[in-house]
Amino acid sequence: MLYYLIVCRSLTYAQRTAAALERTGISARTLRSPKSVSTEGCSHCVRIARRDLDPAMMVLRQAGLEPKRLFAAENDGSYTEILI
Repeated sequence: MLYYLIVCRSLTYAQRTAAALERTGISARTLRSPKSVSTEGCSHCVRIARRDLDPAMMVLRQAGLEPKRLFAAENDGSYTEILI
């Protein structure tokens, strides 16, 4: 399954992001960002399914939780940054 990583500025911010998404029925998992997407050392992200991107972004905008960066997981295991 392909997915998106919503990179957050802190663990607390990632937890708030995941909680806001879960409240609306969007499955979200908080985890450490892979080194290939983390340019500032240790960061955290929220993983969501590809089908949930549009509703997730709407929920986050309404909650005032804009993502720091967004990456799409590719079939080969790499990540592509999505401009938001």
